Amino acid sequence: MSEMIVLGFDNEAAADQFGVTLAQLQKDMIVQLQDAAEVVRDPDGKPHVKHGHNLVGAGALGGAFWGMLFGLLFFIPFLGLAIGVGMGALMGKMGKTGIDKAVLEQMKDAVPAGKAGWFLVISQMTEDKFFAAVEGTQAKVVRTNLSAEQEQELKEAFGAKKHEKETA
Repeated sequence: MSEMIVLGFDNEAAADQFGVTLAQLQKDMIVQLQDAAEVVRDPDGKPHVKHGHNLVGAGALGGAFWGMLFGLLFFIPFLGLAIGVGMGALMGKMGKTGIDKAVLEQMKDAVPAGKAGWFLVISQMTEDKFFAAVEGTQAKVVRTNLSAEQEQELKEAFGAKKHEKETA
């Protein structure tokens, strides 16, 4: 079972600093990341994604996964009815993953406009040591477990399966 964790920081510098910590936690085998992405939201709320390639190589889930997830979390209020049908289909895909809509809302709220955060998919971690490293950062933490089925459904919903075939 994997876990998805969102860490929200007050600014990009704090998120960047945690990226250094995250790399060390992975090196020390305290956390094993399946994928990671840093997102920075400008004051207008537009997200800018920095994929954690230095942490996970090419990324197990791929850019399509993060792009679609961040689009779902951060763009819906901005795009309105102009993309209603496409976003309705995307919301339908998210509904099939079993991730509670309230959790998705908490993820969105963890990284409001003008802030930054890390979105992590973790396969294993030494929980006490990982959260000891997070503790001093004052990060807002949102976490949810992903069953093997949910993880597979997420990958399929957001195109990671296609990405895996392309990189294989």
